[in-house]
Amino acid sequence: MAKSVGVRVREQWNRLKGLPGGKRLFSYAVGRMAPYTGTIGAVVDELEPGFAKVLLKDRKKVRNHLNSVHAIALMNLGEVTTGLAVLSGMPDDARGILAGLSMEYHKKGRGLLTATCRCDLPKTSERQEYAIVGEIHDADGDLVATATAKWLIGPMKKARKPAENSEAA
Repeated sequence: MAKSVGVRVREQWNRLKGLPGGKRLFSYAVGRMAPYTGTIGAVVDELEPGFAKVLLKDRKKVRNHLNSVHAIALMNLGEVTTGLAVLSGMPDDARGILAGLSMEYHKKGRGLLTATCRCDLPKTSERQEYAIVGEIHDADGDLVATATAKWLIGPMKKARKPAENSEAA
């Protein structure tokens, strides 16, 4: 049986977090698994089942015309933070998909931004929706944005058996 995303996330984080450059390498791998997520260049700083802390440097690539971090870059940061918090703690036979995402913007995001999410974890892989909240703060500790993500958690699909070759000889 294939490993769930949650198992793979936990294994990779535990393998890389203590190595020099390991957090960056893990963050790069997350961006490879979810390519759009990788576009903002966020770095996972802390991760444990039910908790994630992700950092985003303010730079030209993620800025808008108002010289602050773009609203969608903030939303992307909220999605990856809530996702890592819940996915890292899912039951081993579960999978998850984002079913909804909303943001409240409280002030312009400038400087180093820190997104955090602490959430209750699914106890089973029974299909259920979880509302998870993440917050993004600036270097002064001011609340920049609040993400509310709906994650649909359910059982992993069983692998399909390969189709038999039906060519006539």
